[in-house]
Amino acid sequence: MNRPPRRLTGAAALAVSSSLALAGCGSSKIGGTAGTAPNASQSVNAQSADPALAAMVPAALRAKGTVVIATDPTYAPNAFKDASGNIIGMDVDMGNAILARLGLKPQWQGADFGSIIGGLNAKKYDLSLASFTDTKEREQQLDMVGYFNAGEAIATLAGNPYQLTGNAGDLCGIRVAVQTNTVEATEIAETINPACTKAGRPEIPNNGDQFNAQTDAVSALVAKRAQAMMADSPVIDYVVQQSNGRLMKIGPDYNTAHYGIAIPKDDGRLARAVQGALKGLINDGTYLQILTKWGVQSGALTADQVLINAATS
Repeated sequence: MNRPPRRLTGAAALAVSSSLALAGCGSSKIGGTAGTAPNASQSVNAQSADPALAAMVPAALRAKGTVVIATDPTYAPNAFKDASGNIIGMDVDMGNAILARLGLKPQWQGADFGSIIGGLNAKKYDLSLASFTDTKEREQQLDMVGYFNAGEAIATLAGNPYQLTGNAGDLCGIRVAVQTNTVEATEIAETINPACTKAGRPEIPNNGDQFNAQTDAVSALVAKRAQAMMADSPVIDYVVQQSNGRLMKIGPDYNTAHYGIAIPKDDGRLARAVQGALKGLINDGTYLQILTKWGVQSGALTADQVLINAATS
């Protein structure tokens, strides 16, 4: 199947955030306080510059010394804000380690997901780690360096009161919360609802209840304004873990694909430098330390899977 990008932006635009800790026993709002790493005590190897990789960085960026990295800080555990407003998460730790190997300093900038590709093409950002699914469509605009394997998943209220099967095709007539401009939103509109109609069953209302921030989609489910939620698998896993038993995951992950580090197209040197740095992090164990810290080690790639522009659809 020709899958749409997990998260689509710009011409074609895969957030839990500020925090996924539920704000109080009776509250339906998720957000506003710091999230925590599943294994906050996990150590991560310190990194130093690799001269050979640093020499691959384009001269202008090397002279600037600081790399502006865009991310959507509402997508825990990949990127979200702590109590002090600092952007943290798996993507942040990964980006920081990669840049250290390249002898560069990161400057993280939060952005609406739908604006990031346009910002990269306009040279507002130097690169982005924002849980982008690597697709052929994206590769026409950007170089994509694969760094993680994620799928889609479904969550509902604990106890599964609506008797959902975990099969996306069985959500006909169910109110489903999703983030806007995601592959899940596209899947509802272009795949699930047409199939529901063909089968003579009611559609998912509104093509899903869509929210700009994933945190708001989570809050809708907790408040029972939605009956299910669809999102990327690491996000669903983290939401369930942080929900104090209010939510549960149903069914297996599906539609797995690689996330890619998004880099503006030039002569490919920066993409190759990032690729080399990431392979080094895998080989010295830092990569797996970072994924384990955030509880997402099931999505780990091997060094030979870290490819540039290798989308299959």
